[in-house]
Amino acid sequence: MSSVSSVSSETSAALSLLNAGAVRERAHRLLAIGLEDRLPNFRVHLDRMDSTAELVVETTRKAYPSLAVPFHSRWRHFSMNGVDRWTGLADQIAWRDPATRARAEFDLAMVSVFLDAGAGPSWRYHDPATGSAIGRSEGLGLASLAMFADGAFSSDPRQPLRADADALANLSVADLARGMQVSDANPLVGIEGRVNLLRSLGRLVAAKPEVFGRFDTPRPGGLFDRLASLADEGRLPAPTILSELLKELGPIWPSRLTLGGIALGDCWKHPMLTTVDVTSHLMPLHKLSQWLAYSLIEPLQNAGIDVTDIDGLTGLAEYRNGGLFVDNGVLTFRDEGDAFREHDVASPLVVEWRALTVALLDRVADHVRRRLGLDANVLPLAKILEGGTWAAGRRLARERRADASPPVKIISDGTVF
Repeated sequence: MSSVSSVSSETSAALSLLNAGAVRERAHRLLAIGLEDRLPNFRVHLDRMDSTAELVVETTRKAYPSLAVPFHSRWRHFSMNGVDRWTGLADQIAWRDPATRARAEFDLAMVSVFLDAGAGPSWRYHDPATGSAIGRSEGLGLASLAMFADGAFSSDPRQPLRADADALANLSVADLARGMQVSDANPLVGIEGRVNLLRSLGRLVAAKPEVFGRFDTPRPGGLFDRLASLADEGRLPAPTILSELLKELGPIWPSRLTLGGIALGDCWKHPMLTTVDVTSHLMPLHKLSQWLAYSLIEPLQNAGIDVTDIDGLTGLAEYRNGGLFVDNGVLTFRDEGDAFREHDVASPLVVEWRALTVALLDRVADHVRRRLGLDANVLPLAKILEGGTWAAGRRLARERRADASPPVKIISDGTVF
């Protein structure tokens, strides 16, 4: 085989991993190996799935008695005490047209999601409006919204409600530390990693004006116009959102695995995942990109685009969903000492845990729907996550550990979880 065709086949192999279907297929393959008790790090106990589904149903009914569950997305974290802060702010603006508002919502969602890796157990956002101290993902959400509203990501003081390439590329650690209220007494895990990610986003957006600057200065929200152009008769499949995110934003992630010159992003190696091609041992997860894909659905819908096949996306391989299965005994450590050790995100143990989480979320979703007598159209995975598995995982973490940390100890750089 010539070197040119070799590179070409590697490139197409890489692209085969940049979609939700590859995440789901490989995750279920690892689960099948686990059900044969052949995984190196975890044992799988499907007899614990009924009680896990029951916990998810109970948690969902408590939060949403009418079962009118919203999507699991970043927009949930912009509400506090029942007040939707973004909608309250955005509804006061005389937007030129729905697309203008959608670009602003894409800007906000993209910046906020990229800031949404684990905050660590001690960081809190002290909310000026309520006086509350809010940690973890909700705190990061409110802090990023406050920064956005203040124009922290805009280079045009006349247009604060935007993020643009110039402001992002020049963001400093001090800027983010100020907005996130970081201090020696209020440390945020991985702040340099977050700043580098937003700078990389700014540089990439500036370098692709044909994608991000069709109708405006280059900005993340320009991706709205790209996605709107892909809608067929006003319909856009959710997996297309993810594929575009992975294709267009792939280069911003820290240098990890590449194949055929393409950065694979949130994709890792697991020794049991063998194939006959160059993708052998590779497990794509794309957690933050899928979290972002879920978070772009509502702005697209609000702009009149019908987002279809929402269940084509997968569950999120993050520590609340994953913690649910460990804390409720569906997954147990093969070596009990691993519960007390810290594990790198690239370790086979963490990759295995995250992949099993994706596959088990599909299974628990089926159990939940059967219990509630609802189908996937009424209760897609995005709602089960929100209702749901994420909330139940957090609840168990709070009950079992004083700092509500996950049951698997992870060394994170602020760009994965």
